[in-house]
Amino acid sequence: MSGLILKNIDKHYGAACAVSDVNLHLPAGKLVCFLGPSGCGKTTLLRMIAGLETISAGEIRLDGEDIGDTPAHRRDFGMVFQSLALFPHMTVGENIAYPLKLRGVSKADQQARVTELLQLIQLQDMLDRPVAKLSGGQRQRVAIARAIAARPKLLLLDEPLSALDAKLRESMQVEIRQLQRQLNITTIMVTHDQSEAMTMADIVVVLGEHRIQQIGSPIDIYRNPANAFVADFIGNGNIFPATALGDGTVGLPGGDVVRVPQGEGIERGTAIRMLVRPEDLQLSQSQAAGDNCLQGVVTFVRDVGATIETVVECSGVSLTALSTPSQSIPLTLGDPVSVTLPMQACRVLRA
Repeated sequence: MSGLILKNIDKHYGAACAVSDVNLHLPAGKLVCFLGPSGCGKTTLLRMIAGLETISAGEIRLDGEDIGDTPAHRRDFGMVFQSLALFPHMTVGENIAYPLKLRGVSKADQQARVTELLQLIQLQDMLDRPVAKLSGGQRQRVAIARAIAARPKLLLLDEPLSALDAKLRESMQVEIRQLQRQLNITTIMVTHDQSEAMTMADIVVVLGEHRIQQIGSPIDIYRNPANAFVADFIGNGNIFPATALGDGTVGLPGGDVVRVPQGEGIERGTAIRMLVRPEDLQLSQSQAAGDNCLQGVVTFVRDVGATIETVVECSGVSLTALSTPSQSIPLTLGDPVSVTLPMQACRVLRA
């Protein structure tokens, strides 16, 4: 089977578990993000794929070949570390050419490949510039060019944007994504930044508590989280307790009843948790009535320009709503408000 396959991968340091029972099939040509909080095992998993860490159990296969015992320098992978690890005493061109030099590539071919890559990363005029005199974004591009210089089968990125400021980070997300698509190279990127994963990835692998919690496209994971961990980690969400009533409805702590699309089949009295994304809540100043409409009081309003955040206390829970200035209604602290939870926006998470 083509692509990268991880089967029953475990990693232990003595009695401590770093990664447990990871099973993955990553198809060729995709950008995959390993996403999760610090300490969840995502970097350890990447380093096992790279050959920089030994696996405690399981198999790693690339295009059908078992590479679990293959040394890192023979795996034909390119890697960009969090620190970038550029050689400060070398120029831009020398840094990019270094992996080709190690492989015994002729100087003429090195020069041709470096010229090609400098055009790709749009740094054509910086061949002889010391890397110490580059900006953060320029160093980032050089590190990627060096990683792909030898045309690796797989590109591995270990939180490569974490040291950049917010605006540069956003622009580099777009640049890396465009490069990956242009080269059609299978890429695995480690990040703890949910927006980064949502922006860049074809496939997101959410890790938590040293194991995989969910695999899917960014929008599928956002809209259909597998459990409360994923729902809480991906995006902003209103997550609150409720009780299944056994007929497609759930009861809220304050006594109100709302309909949910997945309510059938959950035994009456089962404790669950509900997820409703802030952008899906609908606010109204009128005392509206109807399915999934609750009455509440505004307890907080924050205008951050592009969005307005409103917190409402209703039926024993605190709900946060997000709206754009064109959608918003004028609300202040203490105002009564109606909150509608659209049925299709309500997700049931078992407690």
